Amino acid sequence: MIAFLQGEVVEKSATHVVLAVAGVGYVVAVPTAVVAALPAVGGTARIHTRLVVREDSMTLYGFSTTDERELFDQLTGVTGVGPKVALSFLSALRPDAIRRAVVAGDAATLTVVPGVGKKVAQRVVLDLRDKLGAASELVAQGPLADVRVALLQLGLTPAEASEALRDLDADGKPVEDLLREALQQVGR
Repeated sequence: MIAFLQGEVVEKSATHVVLAVAGVGYVVAVPTAVVAALPAVGGTARIHTRLVVREDSMTLYGFSTTDERELFDQLTGVTGVGPKVALSFLSALRPDAIRRAVVAGDAATLTVVPGVGKKVAQRVVLDLRDKLGAASELVAQGPLADVRVALLQLGLTPAEASEALRDLDADGKPVEDLLREALQQVGR
């Protein structure tokens, strides 16, 4: 198994990167966020990888973090979601947005992913809901966790709290401001 590659970026495109590692060029399929975060051609990069072996191909998929790679593995475990569709999930949505949608049972959010219809989105929610943890534990720490606790204490259900937190951007804001923004989202 190839856990990661570290080497010189030789080529970048919207869907893949070529890394030169010890004189060998590896083509790695990556989400768009990974391409955007890579250094310019000639720079050094480390990409966490997953090798998928099929009857007619061996394909390396690459990720910025091991967390993205684990989510990729969970997504490919869902019936009807292959590696390319899982990569589309990670290109269209951030990992935390995918987790929030799954835990909240929000299949509609997942249908924004190219190639994912209502049935596949519902299957992802159904299959991964338990694997991604309880809704109350989704936001483990930080200001969003404090806002979530406050929303639950105000009587919101875990699904309503997840929905209210979905589009919030913590970005250094105080908890009070985040709570105010979350409460404005309730009932919309």
